[in-house]
Amino acid sequence: VAIGTVYPFISSVSATATDDMEDDSYWLTYWAVYGCLFLFMDLLETWLGQVPGFYSLIISATVYLMLPMFRGADKVFRNILVPLAGLQELLILRDSLLIRNQMLKSLNPDRSKAVSRSIARFFNGESDAADPDVLRKELKQSWSALNISRSVTPSGFGKKSSKYEEPHTVNPQNLV
Repeated sequence: VAIGTVYPFISSVSATATDDMEDDSYWLTYWAVYGCLFLFMDLLETWLGQVPGFYSLIISATVYLMLPMFRGADKVFRNILVPLAGLQELLILRDSLLIRNQMLKSLNPDRSKAVSRSIARFFNGESDAADPDVLRKELKQSWSALNISRSVTPSGFGKKSSKYEEPHTVNPQNLV
């Protein structure tokens, strides 16, 4: 019990002191999954407590859930607890809101509106908008219409251009 509570407690208290909501969510998820593991262990301890390796297995599971490099609590929460509770739609909605908020933070407002409209059309299945190639062309056209400086968003969405470009312009031909 001490292994699953001391470090997570300290990390949870530290997470509440930061402005980042992702670490708060991570530790809240951990506590929900750890609580289920603790109940499961408590129920099985009567019958399996004498079996060699039972407590080692519980400690290993706790470490897997606890360490951020494994993100075990998140995996168990998403793949076991959410389906058992029948809340997959709410989890998808939460994830889409997180992606939307991240997009709004990283793009300038004009570009963000164009991308939001394109994504909405893509998911609504409107005519050609469900085709990724059409969506890509539409985004390239809106990109060139906005004439966004290179310092705001990188050229080519990560692809390197073989031609020299002016330092403060984006060449729409290099966009994917």
